Formats: sequence, structure tokens, C-alpha cells
Amino acid sequence: MIIFNHKNIKGIFFQLMSTILSRIQEIVSNEGTTIGALERIIGASKGVLSRAINNGTDIQSKWIQRIVENYPLYSADWLLTGHGSMQRKEKPESSPEINYEYKGAPYYNVDFIGGFDIVLNDQTTNPDYYINFAPYNKPGVIWCNITGHSMEPELNNGDFIAMKEMTDPIEYLPYGEIYGIVTNSYRTVKRVRMSDRKGFIRLIPTNKSPEYGEQEIPISMIRKVFAVLGSMHRLF
Repeated sequence: MIIFNHKNIKGIFFQLMSTILSRIQEIVSNEGTTIGALERIIGASKGVLSRAINNGTDIQSKWIQRIVENYPLYSADWLLTGHGSMQRKEKPESSPEINYEYKGAPYYNVDFIGGFDIVLNDQTTNPDYYINFAPYNKPGVIWCNITGHSMEPELNNGDFIAMKEMTDPIEYLPYGEIYGIVTNSYRTVKRVRMSDRKGFIRLIPTNKSPEYGEQEIPISMIRKVFAVLGSMHRLF
């Protein structure tokens, strides 16, 4: 016979929360995104999920609910209990769909290079169509392409990437996240970290192949910065 006391209940609760947090990490990995981007998608303050994951503490139930609402491809039962399949077997109503009726976020046929190639195509001013996908139907979100292999396996050549322009100075943006960087000469997607050199930032590729190395660029070169919120390997 098991006697439940306050200590037992507390231990069970934190064990349950720990497994939910680990499944949230699985969703992040499967989406090819980051915990920071997930926090922005669900409207949580920076560090709400990452601190809970790192410290093994609990999170408010409203954030779990927001994850369920914004990532309908994943089973709520699996997220909460670990039972059943990770992804829902039936197609949810909010599966990615393209349309020309201004539903969702606009898609621009613009390549962000997974490297430092010169930009060959001009920045498109009108979207080709709209992608209606619940997690990314947010004000200011756009869809573009990524080409190249420097960010694999997080972001793959040919992926659709959801991005949002950041208006704060890059010095005050959360470091360690993935951003789209636009200069006069190129567009690139990299993880951004601080530099030891004043007025510079480090651009970090995910791919550890010797052909892809870290680079530092002066902040003065940067014209626009986009936070990469997530990606899709395919639309259908």
C-alpha cells in the first residue's frame, strides 16, 4: 500500500513535469527550431521554458495549452502523458495550406543562403502566395526559402523558413538564436553569438564540416535582422 504525503505528491508532480518538458524538447527538435523561438511563438517571455528545462522546474499550464494550440500536428495526449503517437494520425484543420486569399503569413520567393554566397535575386516586394499554418499566423511573420547546407541538420537545403523582422538593435537581441542576416551583398542564416571584438558579431553554422566555419562581421554591415521562428521540410 502506497501512502501519499506532500513529499510524495511533490516528487510525482516534478517527475511528470520533467517528462513533459522533455517532450517539448522533442517537438523543438522535430520542428528544426529552438526553445527561444518556441517561446516567441507561444507568447512567453524569454527564458520561461529554457529555465524550466535547465532547472527541472514546472511551467504554467497555460504555456502547455499554447503549445497544443500552436502546434496542432502533435498529439496533446502524447505531450501530456507520453502515450500514443507523437503526431496526430488525422490531418488537423490547421495543417499547412497555400492560398491567394491573404490567409496566414505571406510567402516570398527569396533565398536566404546557408553560407555567404552573393545575392543573385532581388528582394521580392509582393508575396507569391500565403501559407496558412497556425503556429506562424502571427503579425509580421513571413515565409522564405533557405538554400545551402551550412545549417543542417537544423535547417535543410530547400526548407521553408518562418521569419519575423527584429526592430531592436542587434546588440540587444537574444544571442544564441538563429537569425536571417541581410547586408548589402548577401543574405545568410546563422546562429548569432557575441564577439570579443567591439562592434562585431559571430555567425555560427550548425554544420561542423570543415568547409563551414565561424565568421565575424561588423554590426555596421547589417541592414536587417530576421528571427527564424521555425521551418517546414515540405508543404504537402
